[in-house]
Amino acid sequence: MSTQFDKDPGVDRALRHSVRDGMAYSVAAGGGETYFSAFALFLKATGPQVALLTTLPPLIGSLAQFVSAWGGRTISRRAMILTGAMAQGLLWLPILALPLYFPQHAVVLLLVLLILFHGAADLAAPQWTSLMRDLVADRRRGRYFGHRTRLTTLTSFVALVVCGLILHVFDTAQRSAIGFGVIFLIAFVARMLSVYHIGFLREPDGATRVPDMKIRQWWDHLRSSGAVRFSVYFVSMNMAVAVASPFFSVYMLRDLQFNYLQFMANTGMSVVVQFLTLGTWGRIADIYGNRLILVVTSMSIPFVAALWIVSNDFWYLLLAQCVAGLSWGGFSLSAANILFELLPRTQRVAYLAFHNAVTAGAVFAGAMLGALFATMLPVASAFFGNSNLTSNLLYLFGLSAIARMAVAVLGVRSVPQLRRPRRSLSPHALVLRVTGFNAFVGLVYELIGSGKRDDAKQSVDESGRSSTANAGTDSPQTRD
Repeated sequence: MSTQFDKDPGVDRALRHSVRDGMAYSVAAGGGETYFSAFALFLKATGPQVALLTTLPPLIGSLAQFVSAWGGRTISRRAMILTGAMAQGLLWLPILALPLYFPQHAVVLLLVLLILFHGAADLAAPQWTSLMRDLVADRRRGRYFGHRTRLTTLTSFVALVVCGLILHVFDTAQRSAIGFGVIFLIAFVARMLSVYHIGFLREPDGATRVPDMKIRQWWDHLRSSGAVRFSVYFVSMNMAVAVASPFFSVYMLRDLQFNYLQFMANTGMSVVVQFLTLGTWGRIADIYGNRLILVVTSMSIPFVAALWIVSNDFWYLLLAQCVAGLSWGGFSLSAANILFELLPRTQRVAYLAFHNAVTAGAVFAGAMLGALFATMLPVASAFFGNSNLTSNLLYLFGLSAIARMAVAVLGVRSVPQLRRPRRSLSPHALVLRVTGFNAFVGLVYELIGSGKRDDAKQSVDESGRSSTANAGTDSPQTRD
């Protein structure tokens, strides 16, 4: 894409710094947040405790988004974003100190710190999303965020690899606590650099305060926009995913006995594929529309979980992560852009707080359901030719795959499309365009995604519509 993001020099400068902010944050996320589950296991957390640490902090922290929506009436968006980002950055310091100074209570204290960590991020997230929607022109949204996400994904991957190597070296020397301290210190410095670049954001000319609106009127406007239907689908899919997602790290590190180098390689493979394909996804979104991508990737996400049941071979699981990266890259980008298109500007921040809080609640519920199953189901072995591995987590991967497929088949056809695509393309043709093979899977997508072709006829003028990415934090939670 062009190196100029906007004709207005001030806006262009802000968008350039936003890219750098995302890259700096991605170092903190890829090199630090990615290893939270590994850190919890190092602190002797159990599988259910890891699920709790993964999902309860985002749930409680999401309440800060309502504070953000309320505070945004009197406090500038930029100030709110800076406050949340700074607070999140400072929390890296007590997190890295846990195994050194509080080893006996580290798991409980980590839970408290992660609640504050996510709360700080969620304080900034709705306002960041609202501000970026005003800064990025509608016609360039897909390519700008595709470009930004490609760079942040690459940065996240490099940080993930470097910090994985650091952990591996210290673990080999039996100094894992120091290794985690080093990578979390790197994350702290990176987040502070991110805060510096956030300081260059600006309110666009003509930005106005959101007027007060009665709850009933607010809800009626949102229902007519299609945002509620999309949220129901998105929340349902995230709940189905969460049944298994917190346990992939546990499966690799505890059951498969992966070292940190193998864990890094497996996690990083998904990030690499996302980096390689995000530019393509962004161009496809701008030309053929986001709904098409959502339909296609929704039908592949169930297979992402099911592939883990087939074999526990390290190299095979790397291939499975390639499928995960391709699927989640397209799904995340298209879902964010669709919500951008659906939300009227006057309801944007408040609804984002509602949407993200409900999503966090669904993720928590799904993870706790998975944790319950993990304590009840018998040990599984020899799944489809697996070796003598014994792990009941394989059941969770299968259950999650079934739930994901049910949500995709029943729900994705209800997702509306407001912006008329520049060109038409079938799901089958999209699969061939992105992968270059697998026509059979494309036919399945064609059967599922062909419904509601008249959605394009309901296209409406985008003026007054808003857009969102789960951006303020670019949180790269690993999902499978």
